[in-house]
Amino acid sequence: MQETRRRVLAALSDGPVTGPSLADRLDVSRAAVWKHVEALREEGFEVEDAGDGYRLVSVPEYGEAAVAFGLDADVDVEFHDALDSTNARARDLAAEGREDVVVVAAEQTGGRGRLDRDWSSPPGGVYASLLVRPEVPPTSAPAFTLAAAVAVAETAREVGVDAHIKWPNDVLVDTGEGEKKLCGILTEMEGEADRVSWVVVGPGVNVNVPAEDLPETGTSVQQLVGAVSRRAFLQGVVERFDDLRGDLDAVLPRWRELSGTLGREVRVETPGGTVEGEAVDVEFPGTLVVETDDGTERVTAGDCEHLRPQ
Repeated sequence: MQETRRRVLAALSDGPVTGPSLADRLDVSRAAVWKHVEALREEGFEVEDAGDGYRLVSVPEYGEAAVAFGLDADVDVEFHDALDSTNARARDLAAEGREDVVVVAAEQTGGRGRLDRDWSSPPGGVYASLLVRPEVPPTSAPAFTLAAAVAVAETAREVGVDAHIKWPNDVLVDTGEGEKKLCGILTEMEGEADRVSWVVVGPGVNVNVPAEDLPETGTSVQQLVGAVSRRAFLQGVVERFDDLRGDLDAVLPRWRELSGTLGREVRVETPGGTVEGEAVDVEFPGTLVVETDDGTERVTAGDCEHLRPQ
């Protein structure tokens, strides 16, 4: 969103403001103020022109300006009605030298998960990819996946969904019919031996997705507690992630509180074979510690299966 338009919107949200006073405050012409107000209306903002000035009445449910409005995170928003993949678009932006961008799509047509698995992305979900350039070594990159999982799980709990995290990148809900998937996270990075060039973290969350559009193994916020504002949900995720990316030491304590894996019997398929035992801890930047019959195993990557109820 243009900076001037952002300031116009902020002024409108504070209460009625006349065109002349807004023009003086922003050091623009009255005609420019009118054009910005009309542009906001075209984007779905309801702006009332009462006798005491312009007043913001309502905000659109979704869209670039809607997501950016009131977002307490230092990121730019790029919104698309549909994309093959928000992660692919974020990678393109990284190649252009961009940073601190959240790419959002109302619908993904070619979403994918870890290990190149297909990921269903029907309308109603929150599909976003955050492009950041952290000053950390590549070995710290897994912490950003954990940070995104924390951000999603905390936001889900805020709207009444009792979500928990399955190592390394899934947010699940125990529906009474077993654990079902609410969110998957795909993290990609590029870097050199001693530093990360960029990290793209892409959560795909089933927010307002009806039951008939979900796979058998999935669930959604709408199915569990009713429809919520996708705009507010995405803002909650982005703000929490933005907070954690600047304080990676805070990630693990919050992840442990939300974990559905720790204390469980698990089976992890790793590139080196199967690890089975009790998941007892997670260590920075995201290593799962498993107590097996043969001793302690530390797993940095793999597919985790929960073997018994929590």
